Amino acid sequence: MTRRLTSQISILTHSFLFLLLSFLVHHFLYAHTQTSNSPVERTRAENHIIRFVQYKDAQNLREYLERNVKSKGWKWVERHNPAMKFPTDFALVAIEERHKEFLIGEFGKLELVKDVSLDLSYQRGVLEEKSVGSFVDGKKRPGKIFTSMSFGGGDNIAAVANTSGARISWRRSLMMQKSQVTSLFGADALWAKGYTGVKVKMAIFDTGIRANHPHFRNIKERTNWTNEDTLNDNLGHGTFVAGVIAGQDAECLGFAPDTEIYAFRVFTDAQVSYTSWFLDAFNYAIATKMDVLNLSIGGPDYLDLPFVEKVWEITANNIIMVSAIGNDGPLYGTLNNPADQSDVIGVGGIDYSDHIASFSSRGMSTWEIPHGYGRVKPDVVAYGREIMGSKISTGCKSLSGTSVASPVVAGIVCLLVSVIPENKRKEILNPGSMKQALVEGASKLSGPNMYEQGAGRVDLLESYEILKSYEPRASIFPSVLDYMDCPYSWPFCRQPLYAGAMPVIFNVTILNGMGVIGYVESPPVWHPSSEEGNLLSIHFTYSDVIWPWTGYLALHMQIKEEGAQFLGEIEGNVTVNVYSPSAQGEKNPRRSTCVLHLKLKVVPTPQRSARILWDQFHSIKYPPGYIPRDSLDVRNDILDWHGDHLHTNFHIMFNMLRDAGYYVETLGSPFICFDANQYGTLLLVDLEDEYFDEEIKKLKDDVINNGLGLAVFAEWYNVDSMVKMKFFDDNTRSWWTPVTGGANIPALNDLLVPFGIAFGDKILNGDFFINGEQSRYASGTDIVKFPQGGYLHSFPFLDSSESGATQNVLLSGMNKADSPILGLLEVGGGRIAVYGDSNCLDSSHMVTNCYWLLKKILDFTASNIRDPVLFLDSCRQDKTLHLDDKQLPSRRADVNFSTYSSVVGKELICGSDSRFEVWGTKGYDLHVRGRNRRLPGYAAIDLGRGLNSTVEAPVKKFRSYKKNYENSVGNKYLGYLYGDDLDFPELVASHWLIPAIVALSGLVLLWSFQKIRQKRRRRRKGSGSSRSANP
Repeated sequence: MTRRLTSQISILTHSFLFLLLSFLVHHFLYAHTQTSNSPVERTRAENHIIRFVQYKDAQNLREYLERNVKSKGWKWVERHNPAMKFPTDFALVAIEERHKEFLIGEFGKLELVKDVSLDLSYQRGVLEEKSVGSFVDGKKRPGKIFTSMSFGGGDNIAAVANTSGARISWRRSLMMQKSQVTSLFGADALWAKGYTGVKVKMAIFDTGIRANHPHFRNIKERTNWTNEDTLNDNLGHGTFVAGVIAGQDAECLGFAPDTEIYAFRVFTDAQVSYTSWFLDAFNYAIATKMDVLNLSIGGPDYLDLPFVEKVWEITANNIIMVSAIGNDGPLYGTLNNPADQSDVIGVGGIDYSDHIASFSSRGMSTWEIPHGYGRVKPDVVAYGREIMGSKISTGCKSLSGTSVASPVVAGIVCLLVSVIPENKRKEILNPGSMKQALVEGASKLSGPNMYEQGAGRVDLLESYEILKSYEPRASIFPSVLDYMDCPYSWPFCRQPLYAGAMPVIFNVTILNGMGVIGYVESPPVWHPSSEEGNLLSIHFTYSDVIWPWTGYLALHMQIKEEGAQFLGEIEGNVTVNVYSPSAQGEKNPRRSTCVLHLKLKVVPTPQRSARILWDQFHSIKYPPGYIPRDSLDVRNDILDWHGDHLHTNFHIMFNMLRDAGYYVETLGSPFICFDANQYGTLLLVDLEDEYFDEEIKKLKDDVINNGLGLAVFAEWYNVDSMVKMKFFDDNTRSWWTPVTGGANIPALNDLLVPFGIAFGDKILNGDFFINGEQSRYASGTDIVKFPQGGYLHSFPFLDSSESGATQNVLLSGMNKADSPILGLLEVGGGRIAVYGDSNCLDSSHMVTNCYWLLKKILDFTASNIRDPVLFLDSCRQDKTLHLDDKQLPSRRADVNFSTYSSVVGKELICGSDSRFEVWGTKGYDLHVRGRNRRLPGYAAIDLGRGLNSTVEAPVKKFRSYKKNYENSVGNKYLGYLYGDDLDFPELVASHWLIPAIVALSGLVLLWSFQKIRQKRRRRRKGSGSSRSANP
């Protein structure tokens, strides 16, 4: 009896212990996901901006919200600043995390509410020994994502500018010593006429300024918009900017010493600011009728809509805004917002020898790509190296950067405003007319192109002459596109037009000095100056409404088929009529005719093998998605935000291809929108988007049956590494998770299935040699599937992915494993080359270039020229390289890719960047082109799913992604272990599923123990019976 009782107690004890264990495991996993998903409690409230469709007193808005949204979980946040004396168009409310989704929906339903968004914060590095951006050693710093806004000395800025790693010297030597920048622009000539900035209200949005500073005679008001209780500048940047604009010290004179300074302290001593602070400060600038505003900040996020739209409102209220274009040069596609907005005067930097400063950001604007073409920015450039300005308390110092060039232009603007009598200023001066005076008066520099210098170096005296006799009008910037004017007209002057090409898009800005709002009266018209000009066909897209002060006009230029053999020049004008409502006291609307002069070079259509088509359509960049950098060795710039365009971060490659005799066109629409018979090679480099089913089918047909060459340069993709790259952004109070890897390998693999090729998920790094040429493989991927008969090059690398790093430790001391990275294959009438890295073509963070390899690849894909270096017998595949499909890289199931994609959930259609004949259509008919034709006698690839297989190539369908992930238990729970934000139903299931499994396992073990005990009892009973039976 005692033994049985003891046994039962033991079983109960084990049961209790197993249940306790399951509870602890559940608690640990749940706590882990909670702490991983957010470093703050879920009940913590986050500040949100609620924007309204009209201005009202803050108290009225508060009562309106409290009356209409009675749910718990939110509270009004008081803003104690000078703007509260005036009506406002937004509210700041704190919303608890657990009620956020519901409450945002409730607020959004209200009639007076425009939208609801998180209160983002801005942060930059000012006056530091070394300029830094938002990421240091791969980790996110506090504050909004910003680019490296450097305000140190010239040497520091030059060091920061050389971030590309390319073996190209970008430095410019200074030809002059430090000088009074005012004298270089002739400011003393206007001072002698009595113009010194009198009665001009200058708003300086910065770090503040100290009272009674000896360098300033007219500090009208200092306001603080931060959460710190001070008006003083404790960093020195705001004071320096004010000194360049209005300083009166003889050692560091400003341009307009009598300008009225209004210092808006919008940055804390820790260099942090929030969107809500800016919105209040902007509203106050509007209410107090500022004339000019200087903003020396910037970043890549042009989709912070509350901020961007408030900038529009600022300029719409006749405030001339000047802003720095950015210190991310010499890289292209690095314009900063808000300087990249057409209504803002964006300023780049030059040195004293009139060379573009190495640090100055370059265009084009990237808002419009991948489906269009960017605008020309900066607007003007000014001296920005070794400029003298005021110190915090007294004395002068020199600094460099576009944030120094910006106040140079702001000071010039203040001086120009004072030229116009005060009673006529609002009639004549506005953001449109001031930009017209600056760009039309600027001096074009002889070396840089339009995306480096804009209109050129600002010329104070020329702009003064323009304003003296200014009559309100509209104009176009740039006003000339001349293919003979190289390098200024780069990239257009580098490649002539020809029949059969994709349209060449030139995007110009309409400047309207007649009024804040304007309209295009009738469609633009092309006026050729000779009969040959009729060979040019131009389609126009343009702004329906020109507001505020600016709009866009895009020319889509195409040579007609009858010009296929034409060689010569085409010249003429494009005119567009613009009108604005009549001004006060006028009876009739204001009208103006804008003129754009074209001088184009045309050549006969090149042979097919010389034509390359660059796929821009399938490129995704930041913003809006977290698209990680391509080279993981770059720790201080983790976002892929330079546009990935032929004329931004691939501009050096573009020039190389032109030098080699290739003609490169851009495809901004799906694959259905081009005729493969016109091109030798389709070039796919560093692509992140998915592919339509029809694209995959068409590409298969284009390569096999139409002889199209295909060259693919991929990038790294590893889910484990992406999970490790996530970071918590204290601005948006949310986790940022990479949308994809350096490239979208699962999508590329779908595209390459018909050819039996697939990439893997290794992240390979190291140097290798081909024919004596050293190259750097920087975070590239490997090839894991490749057909028999092709040529495959392998080299020894270490795998730095999360899974590979573990293996490297285990293999410590052993040789690096050979990994295939380059493959060449002939398929049907076409040829394919695949390479696992694009860093060697991208000038952003290039270590070594591989242009030599690209040229050899193009020789093969376009002309079947086989370089012996690439086609070694030792590299020929005697058998198929194969990997089971289940082992191929998989898509992330926890990312809503449709938010960022041009494919997922979108309509398949040809856009306005494709040939005119397929605009708005489904493209070239696959059935007519013989999609199902097969080449007789062509052997099938030995994969069971090759070219001639009857099994259709699996194509991308996002509805199947989740299914694929759910079929893999390891993938499904990977997110839980790393704290990923997964869909709500899965999170709920995770709360009971894991402990249930553990508890069930415990019960099974208990049952097993009990069975063992029962067997032992039977044996004991059996042996006891045997003993008693024996004599």
